[in-house]
Amino acid sequence: MNFNFPVDALNQLQTPFYFYDIDLLHATLDAVKKEAGEYGFKVHYAVKANANDRILNSIKEAGFGADCVSGYEVQKALEVGFNAEGVVFAGVGKADWEINLGLDNDIACFNVESIPELEIINELAEKKRKVAKVALRINPNVNANTHHYITTGLEENKFGINQWDLENVIEVLKNLNHVELEGIHFHIGSQITDLMSFKDLCIRVNELQEWFISHQILPKVVNVGGGLGINYEQPDTESIPDFKSFFKIFDEFLELKPGQELHFELGRSIVAQCGALLTKVLYVKNGVNTKFAIVDAGMSDLIRPALYQAYHKIENLSSDKAIEKYDVVGPICESSDCFGKAVDLPETNRGDLITIRSAGAYGEIMANRYNLRALPSAYYSDEI
Repeated sequence: MNFNFPVDALNQLQTPFYFYDIDLLHATLDAVKKEAGEYGFKVHYAVKANANDRILNSIKEAGFGADCVSGYEVQKALEVGFNAEGVVFAGVGKADWEINLGLDNDIACFNVESIPELEIINELAEKKRKVAKVALRINPNVNANTHHYITTGLEENKFGINQWDLENVIEVLKNLNHVELEGIHFHIGSQITDLMSFKDLCIRVNELQEWFISHQILPKVVNVGGGLGINYEQPDTESIPDFKSFFKIFDEFLELKPGQELHFELGRSIVAQCGALLTKVLYVKNGVNTKFAIVDAGMSDLIRPALYQAYHKIENLSSDKAIEKYDVVGPICESSDCFGKAVDLPETNRGDLITIRSAGAYGEIMANRYNLRALPSAYYSDEI
């Protein structure tokens, strides 16, 4: 289904702002539920992708759990109404107050990334006379074939326990009476479009499963993280990612043992296509080799192009004139404040309404107040 832009109504709103197509979000959630449900897989939504209350409420009502990477996200998930039994808490640097928050609310699991973290969770749980369920986040050394800033599963990355340290981890666990090994956890990166990377992960998980079984350990949960990418180039052609093929890879290649559960932590693939950043043209300026369309949104509203050199499809909703090329740039005093170079747009003028597509993930959630700019507002298709 295509994104619904009620242009006349949107033109009346103060830009820049995020606009969410709620029908598309619900259709995406339905697709995830259907395809994961075929195999009995469990899905936790990665809150870091977008923590907008309306978005979170829709995801909660769809029955998903919450994957959190900070105590603040844990608190937000609980406030919105996610069941604590579906909240998992990952992150390489959990502060004591964050761990205590999880313990006090009896969350489902801590995804643990080091021996010192295991020891601290055990110590804090002992003080509360509780037993914390933990999953070991293991670095599988699988290349996700994605941007190096969002690759997380190689030995050179800061995340996870390296395989050569697992013997030490198991020995330490034997002496920790206030943690219980619930599962094993993996996450190899984000915006992965080559599904063969997930096949490689399955093969590595199978090998590690055999290692655990040889040590008389059978984890109840195998959590393979998320990372499924979206089509930024053609958002209307593929407005809902291919969840069918994604989940089928794991069904075909990951060898679950009797009684084991397979969990996922999807974020971008659920929310990215349902969101767009809307902005208006302030000025059109002639450069030496290009025209600049200077808009009122900046890298403070959507940082991905500046941070990752990420591509977002840019459209002019106000014009149907002949196509010209523009550098679409923002007002912030940084040369990196650019959303796209040599973008094909119909002839563009001051006041035209511009949309920056596929911005529902890592858009509003990463907005900041650089240059003391106001944070962008959010509007929803079912309220306009």
